Amino acid sequence: MACLGCRLANGREAIHTVYEDDFVTCLLDHDPFSEGHTLIMPKRHAVELEELDDPLAKAVMEASQIVSRAIKLLYRPDGITICQNGGVFNELTHFHLHVVPRTAERPFSEFWSAARMNPQSQQLSRTREMLSSSIAAIIACQ
Repeated sequence: MACLGCRLANGREAIHTVYEDDFVTCLLDHDPFSEGHTLIMPKRHAVELEELDDPLAKAVMEASQIVSRAIKLLYRPDGITICQNGGVFNELTHFHLHVVPRTAERPFSEFWSAARMNPQSQQLSRTREMLSSSIAAIIACQ
């Protein structure tokens, strides 16, 4: 697999997976804007939003709802921003949706700046454990 996004979504690279199903993998961003910042990536290669067929688009949105619920339970953010960067702004050249916990004190303009969290690997591991446990509890209640 030449595509980095395909390798990430299909577990061929070291990642911190918080949820996955037959269609998507949800993993922690390696350079998060905030703790819990998650990427939702299709396992099948697609670059742009309009390339997703209906079942895959539905799976992406369902995963975003599950991850958002877990983030809200775990971190109690002031809000969540969901965004997707297409065209020349898609640095992975593989479709991915960001689910980003937000606080009122931190402007989203910093999302595109160098002022990121710079987490340690063990912090991402701890975040993965907490978030995946929260997601499992949500799914068990559905």
